[in-house]
Amino acid sequence: MRIGQLAAETGASVRALRHYEAAGLLGSERAANGYRVYNGGAVVRVRNIRRLLAAGLTLEDVREFLPCLDGDVAAAPPAPAGLEVARRRLAVLDARIAEQLAARERLVAALRAAGEQPPPPPGPSDPLAAERYARGKCPVDVRGEA
Repeated sequence: MRIGQLAAETGASVRALRHYEAAGLLGSERAANGYRVYNGGAVVRVRNIRRLLAAGLTLEDVREFLPCLDGDVAAAPPAPAGLEVARRRLAVLDARIAEQLAARERLVAALRAAGEQPPPPPGPSDPLAAERYARGKCPVDVRGEA
């Protein structure tokens, strides 16, 4: 299948597919006319790549999953290496969230010092989620569940 077909079947942009290929996550052959041609298994591979990226992983993180990208990543039992990748990425995200919360608090303090009432923090209306947000905890896990 050509790159446009793969993009249509997976919801990935043509640009993203080229990016995955440049990162070594996706392979293609070249037709006589120079067009990229992907095998049927590319659909599963791209969907798995997109699923892992949507969970917060980077392309570098996804590379760790190369041996299993052609199977059902979502249904496979977690492997120790995969869990380690998730733990590392979560630590990075938690550090970024903490930095952003600290920056937000500095802005809130500056607004209050100027006599302004800052807006409430964004997020779900669930009081427990708002409390976790205020403590610097992420209210949503990697699957998007509260």
